[in-house]
Formats: sequence, C-alpha cells, structure tokens
Amino acid sequence: MSTSKLWFLYLIECQDGSIYTGITVDVAKRYAAHEAGKGAKYMRSHPPKRILKVLEFSNRSEASKAEYAIKQLPASEKRALYASN
Repeated sequence: MSTSKLWFLYLIECQDGSIYTGITVDVAKRYAAHEAGKGAKYMRSHPPKRILKVLEFSNRSEASKAEYAIKQLPASEKRALYASN
C-alpha cells in the first residue's frame, strides 16, 4: 500500500507587493529556491518577501486546480484569501 504525498498551494508576497501563487510538496524548500533566484522565472525578477498562506491538498491535481483558480483572481481577492483563516 503506497502513501500519496500531500501537495501545498502557497501564496508569497514579493518585495514589490505583488503576490505569487505556486504549488509544491515542500514549501520550505521551494521558498528557499525562490530566495536563491532559482525556479520560477517570475520570482527571479520579483524576489520574495514572505509567505502569506499555505493550503494543503491530497494530490497534485487538486492543488493545480486551486492554483489555476487563484491565479485568475484580482490582487484584492488574493489578499482577502490570505487574510482569511
């Protein structure tokens, strides 16, 4: 019996105030990569300031669907999302 990995959707506030949304199985490792300028091209020109929110999903498909939905939101709604519990 295999155990499936949890996937996490995360929102990062960038130093310029923009909000980046991504998915990963290891938030700390991915954030460190963003800080080092590796990984997402967007994050190379918009360095991270802090993690705003992390949401847990049981599989990659669900995390990807949520990521897509959040990326369609205007910045004001993204900010409201991370302000909520």
